[in-house]
Amino acid sequence: MLLTLTGGAGAGKTTLAGALVAEGPVRVLHGDDYWYAEPGRGVWVPDEAGTLRLDVGDPRSIDGERLDTDLGAALAAAPVVIVEGLFARRVASPRSRPRLDVFVDVAADLRLARKIERKCVVGDFPLAVLLRNYVEHRRDAHERHVEPLRADCGLTVDGTLAPEVLARRIWTAAAAEALVRRG
Repeated sequence: MLLTLTGGAGAGKTTLAGALVAEGPVRVLHGDDYWYAEPGRGVWVPDEAGTLRLDVGDPRSIDGERLDTDLGAALAAAPVVIVEGLFARRVASPRSRPRLDVFVDVAADLRLARKIERKCVVGDFPLAVLLRNYVEHRRDAHERHVEPLRADCGLTVDGTLAPEVLARRIWTAAAAEALVRRG
C-alpha cells in the first residue's frame, strides 16, 4: 500500500509519519530528501543578495525521477510505503497497489508558528529571513501548489490532534481502502 501525507510546511507530516511507523511495518520516503541540489534542474531564484536559491515552494524543484525510482524499490520491498512532503500527493504509484492520500490540515498561523519554532528557535535560521520568505513567497506558493492537492486526497485529517490518534484513523482508512481494492 502507498500512503501519502501532503500538507503545508509545519502541518505535522513528518511527526505523523513517525506515529504511523510506530504502529506498523512501514518504509518512509521524506519529500525533503528529494529537492534538486544544484542549479540547472528545479526552479532557482535569486535572493536579495543575488545568490541563486532553490524555490522549495514549487513542485518542479523536486527530483521526481529519483523519487519515483526510490518509491518503486520501496514498494517492492515493504508492505506499506509512506511518502510525506509538501507535494507527496503528486507521486505516481502502480495501479496494482492500494493507495490512500492524506491531507494534513493545519491553519496557516499555526503552521508558521511551528516552522518558526523548528527552524529559528531550535535551529539557527534567521527569523527575519523566514518571515520575509513566508510573506513574499511561501504563503502564495502554498495556495498555488499545496492547497489544491487537498481536493485530490481521500482523507483530510486535523493536524492539531495527537499523532497517535491520527495514525489510528489513517490505518483504519487504509485498511478500508485495501478491502475496497480487493473487491
